[in-house]
Parts: sequence; C-alpha cells; structure tokens
Amino acid sequence: MRSDRQPPMTKPATYRDAGVDIDAANRATEKIKQLARATFNARTLSEIGSFGGMFDGAFPEMRSPVLVASADGVGTKLKVAFATGIHNTIGSDLVNHCVNDILVQGARPLFFLDYIATGKLAPEVVTSIVEGIAAGCRKNSCALLGGETAEMPGFYAEGEYDVAGFIVGVVDREKIIDGRAIVPGDVVLGLPSVGLHTNGYSLARKLFFENAGYKPDSFIEELGEAIGAALLKSHVSYLSALESLLDKGLIKGLAHITGGGLLENIPRILPEGTGVEIMRGSWPVLPIFELMQRIGNISEPEMFRTFNMGVGMVIVCDRAKCDQVTSHLESRSAVYEIGRVVGGDKHVEIV
Repeated sequence: MRSDRQPPMTKPATYRDAGVDIDAANRATEKIKQLARATFNARTLSEIGSFGGMFDGAFPEMRSPVLVASADGVGTKLKVAFATGIHNTIGSDLVNHCVNDILVQGARPLFFLDYIATGKLAPEVVTSIVEGIAAGCRKNSCALLGGETAEMPGFYAEGEYDVAGFIVGVVDREKIIDGRAIVPGDVVLGLPSVGLHTNGYSLARKLFFENAGYKPDSFIEELGEAIGAALLKSHVSYLSALESLLDKGLIKGLAHITGGGLLENIPRILPEGTGVEIMRGSWPVLPIFELMQRIGNISEPEMFRTFNMGVGMVIVCDRAKCDQVTSHLESRSAVYEIGRVVGGDKHVEIV
C-alpha cells in the first residue's frame, strides 16, 4: 500500500555531504592552471579550464605530418607513493613513459593531458602530482594542454588515487620508425634505465615488503638508499638522447622496455623472419634487480620478461652505422651493444 507521507524535514543537502568538496577542487585547479601555463608554447591556443584544449596543428616544415598518440599509467608504483607520502615523482613517471611510447615511432611530443581520480580530493597531493607532470612536460617540450581531476567518494581507498596520461606527438610520414628495415646482422644497442621505471611493481612490492619484510624507509646497503627511494626513481625520458638521431635515418627500430621486459617488447618491432640474441653480461644489471632475483629465487626468464633489467630503451641499427650512432649517444647517455639481429620467428633469446 502506498504511503503519502512526506519524509521528515532535514537540513538542505549539499555535494559536500556526499563527500565531494567543490571548494577544495577549485583551490587545486587554480594552482594547476599556473603549473600548466608554464608549459604552454606558441601552438597552445586555449586556456586551462576550457571544455577542450586547442593546439595549432599546422606543420609547414613537414611534407606529410602524422599524429602519434598514446595513453598509459604508472601501475602499482602508486602504492609506493602512498606508503612514502612522496607524490611529485609520479607525474614525471607518467609523462616520460608516454613520451617514450611515441618516441619509438620517431614522434616528438606536442601536448599532454592527464587524468587524476581519487576518493577524497587533497589539494596538496593533487598539486604535487601536477607539479611532476608539468616538470616532465617542460623537460620534453610538451604543452600540458588540460586534464581532469575526479573526486569519487567510496570508489578509492582513503588516501589513494589513480593517474593516467594521454600524449599526442607528430612525425613526418617519411621519417616514421617502424622496424620494417631490420635485417639479420643489425646491431642491438641498449640505453640504461635507472630502476624499475613504471613496471613490475606488483612483484617488487611483494618481494620487498612481504617476503623480505622491508619498510619503505628501510636502508638497503647494496642499493645505497632506502628501498622506497629506490623504487620511486623516475622513469627516464630518452627524447633528449635520441632526438637529433631521429631525422638522420640511422635508426631502424626502437623498443621501449616496459611491461613484458626485453623478451616481449623487442619482438613488437621485428619484421617477419627475424629474431634477436641478447648477450648476457653486455651491460650492468642494476643491483635492485639482482636483489629481487635473490629474495624471490626468480628464474632468469621470469626476470627478463617482468623487468627492464637495466635497459630502458633498445635501438636497432645497421652494423655499418653503429659507430656513428654510438658516438652520437655517448655524449648524452651511456650506451651498450647488447645483442644482434638473427634469422628467426620474432623471438628474443638470452645467450
């Protein structure tokens, strides 16, 4: 039977009663606007706060410009940020990871968008994240064109958040790097990582914090620092090392070593009928990987398909041009000859 009774009178409800603080969001937005403006360039045509970001898409210096886009996050590395209370490195991780993902096709970054979602918005935390994003954008000559900060009560655990990044870059069609020219006999070079970058953290956290019982501030002698600091080292952008090589036609293929490690990322750029042999011991494996392997008694294949093992970017070039490539890189980054291209079925073998 239907009741015609009205509910009892209560005070007027507000969005804040449901857990969403619009005033806090507005405070964070004002700071974010300042950070974003510092990344703007002459191509930026809109202001932060517009419904959509606008960017000048004219490229008269290119015969046939091709836009290259990518989106990514930083995975459970965020859990380390939560545990340490350090949030400013996460933004740089996000930008640098996305820059590398389009760099492998020869693209330079144009603009970046971010997405931050949390259960309860803490303006100082959001500001810290965006400070890192803005710093990454400035370093990579990339405009922070806009983004979204979503407060969703009850959706995330208290003090936790998620982030995602979206990047757009450009490359002239005739200068796209796609691996099609790779042939047996080509050289495989590696540029060093500084740690895990943004992959393998679910296993790393289990090994360090569960198996070994470390705390984020536990000092590890063989690492020379606390484990939390070692795990938060920022993902490296390889743009500055590689940019002046992109137009010279010296690079046949580039592979960003992320989830899947060397074993699963290198095959993504190999044409049919080719494989790669990676020479064990041809570059310095970072102590953090050796420590994890020892703690977890992890097999070598599992290590190489989970972690970057100290190589963040792989370059494939012609043997005859290898000296030219390495001499260019040595003034900008350490570089190691780590293997060669062989005949095969898109496999990678550690020899």
